[in-house]
Amino acid sequence: MLITKAIIPIAGLGARFYPITKAFPKELVPLLDKPLIQYAIEELKAAGVTDVIFIVNTNKKYILEYFKKSPALEKLLQDRKQAEPLKELKKIDDLMRGLTFTYINDKPLGDGHAVLQARKIVKDDPCFVVYPDDVVISKIPCVQQLANVFKTSEKPVLGLFRLPDEKLSSYGVVSQEPIARRLGKIRGIVEKPQSGSAPSNLAIVGRRIITAEVFDYLKKAKPDQKGEVNLTEVYSDMVNHGKVVYGYEVDGEWLECGDKENWLRSTLYLLQKDPKYSEGNSL
Repeated sequence: MLITKAIIPIAGLGARFYPITKAFPKELVPLLDKPLIQYAIEELKAAGVTDVIFIVNTNKKYILEYFKKSPALEKLLQDRKQAEPLKELKKIDDLMRGLTFTYINDKPLGDGHAVLQARKIVKDDPCFVVYPDDVVISKIPCVQQLANVFKTSEKPVLGLFRLPDEKLSSYGVVSQEPIARRLGKIRGIVEKPQSGSAPSNLAIVGRRIITAEVFDYLKKAKPDQKGEVNLTEVYSDMVNHGKVVYGYEVDGEWLECGDKENWLRSTLYLLQKDPKYSEGNSL
């Protein structure tokens, strides 16, 4: 089954980027020469997605503005013969061709609460959930790799990356029963395990496939002490109840951009890799 819908939950406050994101969406923070959100949209389109559902708060209007066509600006650039900026605007126009965006307002009540708001649009179709502050560089789009698993399993799929021990305490970490190369059946999920207690080295990246069954669990989920519903905890509940959830170790590179330090490290990494920027520079 072809997955053509994706949910991007971006209703959070972006507090780890304050004061930048006090008035500016984290998703528009640039990673090298384009914003985080553009990497996500490019990945989704390359995998055949046509409908993208943004779960936003009222401060995210700039996301809409970024992707919207700007005839007046284009005319001004044409009149001034500024070819290079026009070329960059055309890239966004080309990216948007064949895509439909829907925006749903929500409060920052956890990614699970945000995803649930898209149920009426997604209905019972399988759907990607993508977090833009996780950028995945890969030959085959990350979500496409998960979709290849879903074609035969038709069950929820979590994207996984193998991390060193010292980083695992910041992520959801899975234990799983190996099925095939890179593929396993999830047996348990530990959220932010204490040092030395992680069940494996496989951490959950911000790429998932959800199904109608996941939505059903989200609807019944109770908020935590912070008043939030966490999507990873919902997957954990499903596994604990004997439901089948698959984990796939993604082939690619995970560039973390969830906080300033990781974002700077990821920017430096891409800067060194791109000859357009690194040539002639001592980095």
